[in-house]
Amino acid sequence: MSIPLLICDDSNMARKQVLRSLPEGWDVEVTFATNGVEGLAAIRAGKGEMVFLDLTMPEMDGYGVLEHIRSEGLKSVVIVISADIQPEARDRVRKLGALEFIQKPINGEKLMHTLKEFGLL
Repeated sequence: MSIPLLICDDSNMARKQVLRSLPEGWDVEVTFATNGVEGLAAIRAGKGEMVFLDLTMPEMDGYGVLEHIRSEGLKSVVIVISADIQPEARDRVRKLGALEFIQKPINGEKLMHTLKEFGLL
């Protein structure tokens, strides 16, 4: 059964890059969102059991999405993919429930390692 995977990033190029970095043969059904509001709606609709989430987006940023996931008790495994590499950003997303933080531009090997490390692949 396919895993509902949400790629939430305001950059079309970044969304495509994440899509190309997914492990070959991984059974996922991909949905895209261009901002946090769209992303949260997709998660609420069951399209984001697994979420790759950018932090800096219009309408609602990734921190806001993580806060809503937590406060609403939504069941999503979130990996943040962001260019914001400040230690404070990493700490904050983990405190808000993100499983991991991967730096942009995404590295397919790092993504594969992370998915295996957390038993998601």
